Amino acid sequence: MTQYWPFSGLIRQGALRERLIVSLDLCDREEALALVDRLARVVGMFKVGRTLFVGGGPDFIREIRRRGAEVFLDLKFHDSPQKVLRAAVEATRLGVKMFDLHPYGSTCGSTEMMTRTRAEVARICRTEGLRRPSILAVATLAELKSANSSPRSPGSPDRVTEIARFAAGASLDGVVTWPHEVPRVRDTCGRRFIIVTSGVRLREAALPAAHAITAADAIRAGADYVVVGSPIWRAAEPLRAVREITDDIERGLRSSPRRTFEILNPRPV
Repeated sequence: MTQYWPFSGLIRQGALRERLIVSLDLCDREEALALVDRLARVVGMFKVGRTLFVGGGPDFIREIRRRGAEVFLDLKFHDSPQKVLRAAVEATRLGVKMFDLHPYGSTCGSTEMMTRTRAEVARICRTEGLRRPSILAVATLAELKSANSSPRSPGSPDRVTEIARFAAGASLDGVVTWPHEVPRVRDTCGRRFIIVTSGVRLREAALPAAHAITAADAIRAGADYVVVGSPIWRAAEPLRAVREITDDIERGLRSSPRRTFEILNPRPV
């Protein structure tokens, strides 16, 4: 018997698109802007990494913002605490919706850096009348290999949750991590902590792979945002690919164990 869903149709399409971040990282500048023009009204945000930022600089971010689109600035700020703080302030002034930083490892110094960065960004927003961006720590296995690592393997699941705990303790908004780490981070840091994940597969492409994770799987596990790149900008019809992903996100929300209120009022804002 088909299960009855009493709230069918109440998940707004706008709320679904807010959860999708399109990565522009493998496009050149002109291709990226053309994709923004095409998709700005149907996706929540665009991710800009090092290559595009080095090529286009702050003006590239301003160009995306002029098109009415939101930006996740994925530069993984990683330097002395003072330099990270200054970079975070400039990212805030660019109007990005979120940016990330490297937490260095679970050390007292890195916690202080994250706390100071969060406090300074909040201060600048108050004094200059700016929107406060979400600040995320990078908690993916490839990024956690540090000279400051504990004797545990630097790529162990414990390291991911440890970084997430330190980020939450420093009042950061969330983390960027891989889909299979999402349940542990969610259990560790609670519902209000933002989790951004990448590496999800389109549903049809994932079917032959036993361990492939779809957008629905990631959302069901507790992710707030999914980052998708080449499956969209390599698609013959990018708009159709976006629709397939948002449909999958909706499937994940409808089968989520979260409370009804959280499903009807999704976490991203």
